[in-house]
Amino acid sequence: MSSAIPTRRVTRAAAGRTTVLRDKENATARQGRAAAPRAKPPSSQFAADRPENAKPPGSRAMSSTAATRAKSVGVATTAQVDPAAQGKRKRAALGEVPKPPENKAKVLNLAPGPTDPKGKERVKEIKEKFEGVVLKQTTTTTTVPSKVPRRISVRSVKQEEDEEEAHRAHKKRRTSSDMPDVAAMHEEEVELAVIPKEEAEADPNGDQWVDLDAEDADDPLMVSEYVVEIFAYLKEVEQTTMPNPNYMANQKDLAWKMRGILTDWLIQVHSRFRLLPETLFLCVNIIDRFLSARVVSLAKLQLVGITCMFIAAKVEEIVAPSASNFLYCADSSYSEQEILQAERYVLKTIDWNLSYPNPIHFLRRISKADDYNVQVRTIGKYLLEIQCLEWRLIAAPPSLLAAASIWLARLILGFSDWTPNLAHYSSYRESDIVPTANLMLNYILKPVRHQSFFKKYASKKFLKASVFVRDWALERWEENTQVDLQAELPALKAIIEEQRAMEEELLAAQANGVVDSEGEVFQERRGAL
Repeated sequence: MSSAIPTRRVTRAAAGRTTVLRDKENATARQGRAAAPRAKPPSSQFAADRPENAKPPGSRAMSSTAATRAKSVGVATTAQVDPAAQGKRKRAALGEVPKPPENKAKVLNLAPGPTDPKGKERVKEIKEKFEGVVLKQTTTTTTVPSKVPRRISVRSVKQEEDEEEAHRAHKKRRTSSDMPDVAAMHEEEVELAVIPKEEAEADPNGDQWVDLDAEDADDPLMVSEYVVEIFAYLKEVEQTTMPNPNYMANQKDLAWKMRGILTDWLIQVHSRFRLLPETLFLCVNIIDRFLSARVVSLAKLQLVGITCMFIAAKVEEIVAPSASNFLYCADSSYSEQEILQAERYVLKTIDWNLSYPNPIHFLRRISKADDYNVQVRTIGKYLLEIQCLEWRLIAAPPSLLAAASIWLARLILGFSDWTPNLAHYSSYRESDIVPTANLMLNYILKPVRHQSFFKKYASKKFLKASVFVRDWALERWEENTQVDLQAELPALKAIIEEQRAMEEELLAAQANGVVDSEGEVFQERRGAL
């Protein structure tokens, strides 16, 4: 007996794939009834009766889209369904659930688990159970905090720019000043530029000096190969031949004034015999060293002086005067035998040590760095010879005396700078020289007490150095004035610079053909200085 219930034709296998077909009749006849159970999940009773791993016979789980599942929903309700596919349909049935916010992982592959007929609680359980899935997509979440430090850095840059802008605005308020402020700033810059120039000193051990000994490499008399070692040795020896600067305290019958009288007379004898300058300096050194060791009476002081001149002449001169010649200068106050006996006694007292580094050697060495300026060298000799008369200069070593003489001579002639070459070849800074030069200047300002010494350098042979130097000193200070050269030095250098400027103006006027008027103005201004 045939039934009127429409039947389904099942399974048309093609290429290992099972499809379920439905008659058009069934599709149209039950279209309204089949719409309701499409969204319903299978009953829990059916799911409980089924074995857990049961598979539908003759069918395979297929991954389909939402449209395919909608077409085959009728077959899925009657046949046994794969739990995995069922879970997918339930996820698809929840398509109307509001979309979760961004940065939360979507649960796509769900493992089979307990189901709830209503489905909403199932979704909550799934979300709570698979919160760890979010950890797999840390790449998407880590990009967000990576932007945070960039934003902070951008803000800090903006703040720095704002601070800079505020600072610049503050500077603009300062620079937008009147002309007097600009002039004051210019004066400050000029002062800053001038002060280091005044305070700068040439360093004897610096590297700005020029090797002047290289020019004498072909001259064997200049011994350029050993000159540095020779003068280094002389500076060591000068400390061994220094007399006691306070030896007059041990002399009962003598005073410093008597020493000056004796040396002034010896300068006269020295000039009469036309002896070398080295002879005079060695003679005075022997006298001071002998008086430092022995007490001498006033009656024997002239004998000591003439004997020391006799010894020095033997050492320095090629042809030395005899003892009788020196006795003639002494008006025969002593006998020749007394001179020879005194000679032996003096040499024994000073331990036969005549290795005195003569200051004239250092003077020649420094003059080489001064390009052998004749005027500077002549005035330097005059100033150097003051130490034979001024007892306050006994404590100065010969090298320092020579450096101070050249420095003061240059200052008198209008050369205020102490060049690196002068500092190197003299081995002294300007600040080390000034105290010794100050003693020489104070001696010049005193009344002339040693006539032989003054007349010697007032001759044309020495370019009238004594007269010129004394006039220069009296133009600036009064007689018997105790000058503080360290304090007066800046003013002296300023005057020298002004004189140089006037000389340049005179040269420019001569070049332009205006000689007379400019020359008169120059002479008037120079006289005012």
